[in-house]
Amino acid sequence: MRGHIKQRAKGSWSIVIDLGRDATGKRKQKWSTVRGTKKEAQAELTRLLNEINTGEYIEPSRMLVSDYLKRWLKDYAEPSVSPKTCERYAQIIRDNINPTLGNYQLSKLKPLHIQSFYTDCLKSGRKDGKGGLAAQTVLHFHRLLHRAFSQAVKWQLLARNPVDAVEPPRPQRKEMNAINEADTALLLDKLAGSALFSPVLFAVTTGLRRGEVLALRWKDVNLDEGRITVNQSLEQTKDGLRFKSPKTERSRRQVPLPSVTLDVLKEHKRNQNEERLRLGPIYQNNDLVFPRPDGSPMPPDSFSTNFAAFIRRSGLKHIRFHDLRHSHATQLLLQGVHPKIVSERLGHSNIGITLDTYSHVLPGMQEAAVLKIDASLRLAMQNNKPD
Repeated sequence: MRGHIKQRAKGSWSIVIDLGRDATGKRKQKWSTVRGTKKEAQAELTRLLNEINTGEYIEPSRMLVSDYLKRWLKDYAEPSVSPKTCERYAQIIRDNINPTLGNYQLSKLKPLHIQSFYTDCLKSGRKDGKGGLAAQTVLHFHRLLHRAFSQAVKWQLLARNPVDAVEPPRPQRKEMNAINEADTALLLDKLAGSALFSPVLFAVTTGLRRGEVLALRWKDVNLDEGRITVNQSLEQTKDGLRFKSPKTERSRRQVPLPSVTLDVLKEHKRNQNEERLRLGPIYQNNDLVFPRPDGSPMPPDSFSTNFAAFIRRSGLKHIRFHDLRHSHATQLLLQGVHPKIVSERLGHSNIGITLDTYSHVLPGMQEAAVLKIDASLRLAMQNNKPD
């Protein structure tokens, strides 16, 4: 099978593929248009020829939503997002989207179809038949579909994105689950002597994400200057564990440590060195600060399971390990630390995320600010009065 490209206009190319002749001897050709460079047009020609030769090619007019999403996962999501995110996309498509929208032809999918899908999910979307899915969950579906069909527009399979005309659900803001200093002290007291003590104290005094805590290496810990550098995160997928770059560019950051954390880290390192000498060649020296007892990386899911089991046994207020990050931020904000500093410690991409996530703390900060300005202004006015 052969094909060639020819330029139609600046930045626009026609792809012509010779399909041979039909039963009457008439020559058959397939035409398609590509906008971009000549190199991009040649790459598209190669892709189409390969698909036709291997039997994978589907005419765009006949392509089903399920066919397109399979292609989108392979050609867009896998190279563009983390394996964990790609797994989640594939699960949502397989379990939620395809059973309802998968058999529609891509070119005939309308906003009403998608809106009805959201409505059904909210009313009766649970697989166990016990009601609907949370609005936040359906919002995840909406974001995935919007991203996928935006790419279909770029690939010239759709003229417009049907999700643009769909109203997504609006989840109710959930109250942040955070503990105060007293509950933090009680938690640490209960954990004293256990393997969870050091990573829990570290998390609640730094605000690092779970994957960042478990990926931290001693080479990124400066005990003399009292700071750490966040360079990577540990991710768990169906294929195993992998170290990856931080979530955003701002997630790659330096975090100063309080003295209580420094003291615990120093003792933790001494104990770890003793354990390494005791185990000898069995110990896997990966330079990790919080590994398994044998030095191998701690699977994040197993770590969270262990923490949840401890919380259940302890009778303490129910919190997740991730709530320690929220607790750190909330405690700092309530103590009057500027939100920009909190944002930098958490590794948020911008201060707006911090302000939005912890908006429930701001009213108390406003009241405290009013009291401070009232007191300072009254004192200034009093001092300015003539004797």
